[in-house]
Amino acid sequence: MLWYLHLCADAGIVVEEYSDQAEGRMEVGSDGAGRFTSVTLRPNVTIGRGPRDRAADLHEVAQRMCFIANSVNFPVRHEPTIRVREDRG
Repeated sequence: MLWYLHLCADAGIVVEEYSDQAEGRMEVGSDGAGRFTSVTLRPNVTIGRGPRDRAADLHEVAQRMCFIANSVNFPVRHEPTIRVREDRG
């Protein structure tokens, strides 16, 4: 999330809300030891200003920069939902 917010700020995208629904898959061996095999992040982002497509694309860039995603031995996927806040005029 921190990399994503940083990249959005650099791109002039104003993130007003951010929440995430993460789902992890695990496997457990016959000896009871387990490990994660994948994680899917489903961030819900509301932007106040900036292009929606660019806001979605920045999730991929953030993943490449993320310390955690680069430290685990399983895939981390993103399925973002981007909403543009209606003009409050």
